[in-house]
Amino acid sequence: MIERLDYVSINGPAIASMAKAKNDMASIEDRLRAIIELRVSQINGCAYCVDLHTQEARNSGEPQQRLDCLTVWREVPFFDDAERAALEWAEAVTLITKNGAPEPLYDSLSAHFSERQIVDLTLIIAQMNAWNRLAISFAHLPKARTA
Repeated sequence: MIERLDYVSINGPAIASMAKAKNDMASIEDRLRAIIELRVSQINGCAYCVDLHTQEARNSGEPQQRLDCLTVWREVPFFDDAERAALEWAEAVTLITKNGAPEPLYDSLSAHFSERQIVDLTLIIAQMNAWNRLAISFAHLPKARTA
């Protein structure tokens, strides 16, 4: 597939504004942020973002086995209760038209995260969905790495 258009060049200021917003969601640690962004990207099928956030997760210290098993996170014991609550929330918000954002998921989330963290986590999820939609819509794919 050939990239349809270079959306960054076409509207760089808007893209820069989206990227800058990341700085305002600092209550979520980098490692958790990376697995949440990766999981959202997996659900949406965004090749560019899966590649990018897998690398970011590795760089933030995420073990390879957890990355390998992220798509089946419910089945493995590698994720703690807070991470499970965040992953469940990420899936619900990403697939919000399916079941909404059920109260039990929110309650589970609020047992592990402050109100600020819940807002930041939800903003991260919403923004990741927006990035996925841009990359997928315009056929933005990762470049092959040599190592």
